[in-house]
Amino acid sequence: QEQLVESGGGLVQPGGSLRLSCAGSGSTFSISVIGWYRQAPGKQRELLARIGSGGSTMYADSVNGRFAISRDYAKNTVYLQMNSLKPEDTAVYSCNARTIWGVESWGQGTQVTVSS
Repeated sequence: QEQLVESGGGLVQPGGSLRLSCAGSGSTFSISVIGWYRQAPGKQRELLARIGSGGSTMYADSVNGRFAISRDYAKNTVYLQMNSLKPEDTAVYSCNARTIWGVESWGQGTQVTVSS
């Protein structure tokens, strides 16, 4: 199972940007599908973006065009670049790693607050 650590969250003004990082420490990170999720208070967890082991990506409609997911294989890290942030983007953001054998791991999450 992977150990995942998210970082990069914080307080940002509407219209601003943040880049989140998800660092993996295990040997399967590079061959795992990595997803970024968020959960706001009182709401269900939402899949935002996913990147495959080969670099293929998918995005939820709510963030398509504003967020970008990428991975650095040398650093065992997946990034989520978030631009044009809105107050409704406020949530705890977490990353998930899933191997081809179906084993899943979660990070502890990082808080993103968009407010003026």
